[in-house]
Amino acid sequence: MKPEHYAGAEVARSPHEIRRNATMLFISTLTIMSGATISASLPGIAVRFADVENVALLSRLVLTLPALFIALFSPAAGFLVDRFGRKPLLVASLALFAVAGASGLFLDTLPGLLIGRAVLGLAVGGIMTATTALVGDFFQGAARDRYMGLQQAFVGIGGTAFLTGGGFLAEIHWRGPFLIYTVAILLVPAALVFLPEPRRARPAEMVRGEGGLSGRTVALLAALFLAAAINMIAFYMIPTQLPFYLESLGFAAPSLAGVAIGVGQFVGVLSSLVFAPVRRMLGTMGVFGLGFVSIGVSFLLLSSATSYAGVLAALAVSGICMGTIMPNFTAAAMLLTPPNLRGRISGLLVSSIFTGQFLSPIVSQPLITASGFGGAYAIVGAVVLVLGIAATTIRLARPGHG
Repeated sequence: MKPEHYAGAEVARSPHEIRRNATMLFISTLTIMSGATISASLPGIAVRFADVENVALLSRLVLTLPALFIALFSPAAGFLVDRFGRKPLLVASLALFAVAGASGLFLDTLPGLLIGRAVLGLAVGGIMTATTALVGDFFQGAARDRYMGLQQAFVGIGGTAFLTGGGFLAEIHWRGPFLIYTVAILLVPAALVFLPEPRRARPAEMVRGEGGLSGRTVALLAALFLAAAINMIAFYMIPTQLPFYLESLGFAAPSLAGVAIGVGQFVGVLSSLVFAPVRRMLGTMGVFGLGFVSIGVSFLLLSSATSYAGVLAALAVSGICMGTIMPNFTAAAMLLTPPNLRGRISGLLVSSIFTGQFLSPIVSQPLITASGFGGAYAIVGAVVLVLGIAATTIRLARPGHG
C-alpha cells in the first residue's frame, strides 16, 4: 500500500479511508482503561497468592503497574515511531498487548503476573504513541477535531465494555478478565492491511523553521503536559477512590460504584461526540476551561453528596470533562508540533497522562487520610476549578486566538 502524505485527508472520502479510520478507532478502545480491565480480579488474586509476603500491596500493583511502564516507555516509543515509522511499532505493540495481557490466563506466580502487566504497559505505550502520531499525520483542521471526538467516544465505549465484561468474567474465575486482552490479536491483520505508513517529511521539504520547536512552543508544550498529568491525577480519583467513598456513605454494593462510574462514562461519550463543534465555538483554551471547571464542580458536588442520587449527578458532570478535555490535549499537541516531531511529542503526552494516572492514588491517599474522602475531593476539585477559571480567563482575554 502506498504511503500517505502527512495530514493528507480532511474527511474519509473513499472506502480505503473509511477502513483506515475504523481500524484506528477500534485500536483506540484498547488504551486508557485497559489496565483497569482486571480490577474485579484483584480480590481473587489476593486469595490465590495469600501465602506471598506483602500480597495486599503486590496484588494492587497488578492494576497500577501498567500505567508506570506506559509513562516510562512512551517517550522512547515516540523516538521509535519518528525514526522507523508508525506502523512497525503499532503492529508489534498490538501483538505484544494480546500476549502480555492474556499472560494472566496461564502464569501461576505473582511475580510472573507483575512482569506480564509491566510488558502490557510497554504495549499500551507503543499503541497510544503510534496512534496519536497517526491522527496528526492523517487529519488536519476540522477533520482532526471530528476524528478526535469520535476517537474519545470509542475510548469511553471500550472502557465501559472492558470493565463490565471483566466484572462478569471475574465472577466465573479470577483469570477470566485476562481473556479480554486477546481481542487485540484480531486487530493485527486489520492494521497490516488497512493502515498505510505515512510518508515521512524530508528536511529539504520542510519550511524553514518547521523542523524544530521555538522556546515559546516548548513552554506551551510543557504547560500542556503538566495540565494533562494534573487532569489524570484528578480524574483517576473516581475509579480508585469512589467505591471506598460510597462505602463510607453507606452504599457498599459494588454494583452501585459500577453504575456511578458508568454514568460518567456515558456522559463522556455523548460529550466527545460534540467535541468538534464545541472546540470550534470555544477554542482550545475555552475547552480546557470547560473541562477543568466541569471536573472541579463535579468533585465539589461529590464532596458534599449525602445521597446516591447526588453522587450520580456529580459523576454525570465529570463526564463532560473526559469527553472534551482528553481529545483537546491531543489536538493542541498536534497543532503545536511539526510533522517530524509528532511521534516524540505524542510519546511525551502519553507519558504525562499515565504519570498522572499512576500518581493519582499516591497524591490522593494522604489527602483522604488527613481530610476524609469528602475533604480530598473538595481540595482537588478546588485546585482544578482554579485551573479552569484561569483557562477561561485567558480565552476571554484573547477572543480571536482560540
